[in-house]
Amino acid sequence: MTSDHEHAPGYDAAKEDYLKRLRRIEGQVRGIARMVDEDTYCIDVLTQISAVTKALQAVSIGLVEDHLGHCVVDAARRSPEEGSAKVREAADAIARLVRS
Repeated sequence: MTSDHEHAPGYDAAKEDYLKRLRRIEGQVRGIARMVDEDTYCIDVLTQISAVTKALQAVSIGLVEDHLGHCVVDAARRSPEEGSAKVREAADAIARLVRS
């Protein structure tokens, strides 16, 4: 994945926490696949999918907060134009999250 950033990402301080959460989510997804393979009751599978979805949403919200607090604020300090561009970028990312 490419980036136009020359410095650490906004989530750098919480990187290990994000990785732990994502590994846990990865394990949940493998568990869901196992449930389907074992013909688990549909509602039980859907319940687990809902849990994974909520976990991913929590990670997403954390990343948005980190981006706003770090990348957007830093860009705004550099110049109003950079700040506006970062706000637009964040708004577009949030719109994608809301649609998903």
